[in-house]
Amino acid sequence: MTEYMSLHPSVLMRALFVDRVLNMIEEGADVGVRIGHLAGSGMAAIRVGTVRHVVCATPDYLARHGTPATPRDLRDHAVIGSTSIEASPEWRFGRERKVAVTLSPRLICNTVDAALAAAIDGHGIARLLSYQIAPALAESRLTILLEDFEEQQVPIHVVNPDGRRASAKIRTFMELTLQRLRANRMLQASMS
Repeated sequence: MTEYMSLHPSVLMRALFVDRVLNMIEEGADVGVRIGHLAGSGMAAIRVGTVRHVVCATPDYLARHGTPATPRDLRDHAVIGSTSIEASPEWRFGRERKVAVTLSPRLICNTVDAALAAAIDGHGIARLLSYQIAPALAESRLTILLEDFEEQQVPIHVVNPDGRRASAKIRTFMELTLQRLRANRMLQASMS
């Protein structure tokens, strides 16, 4: 957004960041980025990448408490929950053979940033999206666990309620957004 504003100084923008699906028309939003499978909304949607739900912990936490070999092993660990990712204490695993594990989190955070910080500080095992942990993963501050049990990748779309009827400003903003998101390595789920 800030890059677009630099290119077009007369354009006014409003940003709304929420961890829920909202009615873009009611909110007056022209463009959205949605992470997740889209229900038939009638909006124009262009896929720009995918992310994964990943289970992670610090190498230090794993050295002290052991590394879980299966999703059920998580019951013996300090789990950090995030209501921004999943409101339920049940974590789902598996592409073909689905496994659901009900957990009793030691800590439940209402923001991803708080859950991520607690995991990086070594307080337990968290389940976040791959792009959220990418910097800590690159710095070896976090390790991904249980990769063989991960669910399907989660798509990322740029959505627009007006489709082809969108104004020139909206279309040029979408073009820039599509370019930047597609080029972002953290939004390509195969990264690890």
